[in-house]
Amino acid sequence: MEGCVLAGTNNLFTVECSDNVVRNCTIKGKVLKSEKEFYNPIAPGDVVQIEIDPLNDAKGQIISLNQRKNTFLRWNVKGRCPQLLASNLDYLILVTTPDEPPFRPRFIDRALAQAEHQGITPIVVCNKWDLAGKMLQEGNEDEYNEIDKRLNIWEDLGYKVLRISAKTGEGMTEFAELLEDHLSAFVGQSGVGKSSLINVMDNTCVLKTGSLSQKYGRGCHTTTKGTLIHLTLNETLVDGIQGRKANIIDTPGIRRFVLDDIQADDLALYFREFEPHVGKCKFGLGCKHKTEPDCAILLAVENKEITPERYDSWSRIANEIRTGTWED
Repeated sequence: MEGCVLAGTNNLFTVECSDNVVRNCTIKGKVLKSEKEFYNPIAPGDVVQIEIDPLNDAKGQIISLNQRKNTFLRWNVKGRCPQLLASNLDYLILVTTPDEPPFRPRFIDRALAQAEHQGITPIVVCNKWDLAGKMLQEGNEDEYNEIDKRLNIWEDLGYKVLRISAKTGEGMTEFAELLEDHLSAFVGQSGVGKSSLINVMDNTCVLKTGSLSQKYGRGCHTTTKGTLIHLTLNETLVDGIQGRKANIIDTPGIRRFVLDDIQADDLALYFREFEPHVGKCKFGLGCKHKTEPDCAILLAVENKEITPERYDSWSRIANEIRTGTWED
């Protein structure tokens, strides 16, 4: 029987089967031979084949994994191997905030590069946009302008960017319409409000939301494992029509996003405005794009085809890959 993985840890997975029964399943033989290299062999969104336990209809064994459309993953530093976060996605929703926790554009740039590498359509969502208005009210115009500028840079690169607020409802209608009839994974740092967004979109969901650490302004983990959730969209967000659906994989908050399977020398291929210039430098693919003469990427920065902000982000991330030292 075929089923879709909703959640799982270690060797126990919740699988929604084709007969509409949700079963607790283990992997037959504990290891899927084709997936040995991963920290976790199966992720929410995976489609699997199972055998039902003949003694207990509520249990089963996973015997094989269907071919994936795509996967989103990161390097698990502690486990020293890739960690799958979600599979078979239509959209990757990268959630950030202008404040509480602080805006961290390099986190988004890393995740965008990983999405480009995996061939997944990313969408940048800046939640808590009401806090941006508060910045202006309190006279922090420079801080507001820096955040808005970075969001505009991503928009200019062709990424869809939404400025929304789960608290005030701003932008939630457009967000709900975007997600309808798709499978999307929410990825972001702890405290950016992923669970709050889900609670607003489906008022029958009551996901636990967390507070921020007063000392560091960081979120506390409230989602402990990735889970695929079927949403019935709040009718107030979708023209009053009942029964409209969306599927969301809510992933645990990530403090430090570490790229997987991207080498420093290849990183420019996954910064979409860099990619057309790769290989056109005087020193070809051997160019480090730092101080070399006739560097096509440095020339693109000079000609404003690449913004200084994104060049700086690329440079810092490439250095993180080389040194193995990653910032939050």
